[in-house]
Amino acid sequence: MEENYTFERLIDELDKGFQIYFNYVNDRYLVFKTTENCYTQKLISVHDKNPQPRMLVITRKNLKEKFPFMTDIEYKVGI
Repeated sequence: MEENYTFERLIDELDKGFQIYFNYVNDRYLVFKTTENCYTQKLISVHDKNPQPRMLVITRKNLKEKFPFMTDIEYKVGI
């Protein structure tokens, strides 16, 4: 992740309709904005030994807690 990339920039880009892919603790996720302060997180990678929920609704607070540990961030334009 580039050094000047901030959480505020992440939220701004989600607000603009971007879908964001990222790695977090050995898993690949997709996150996009659903409604105000509400985001959908989809699990992209699947591991049989440690199954995670395939889809979750998360809050801005949850994203902020994960942000320092996100790696390999990619953007896609929303559908």
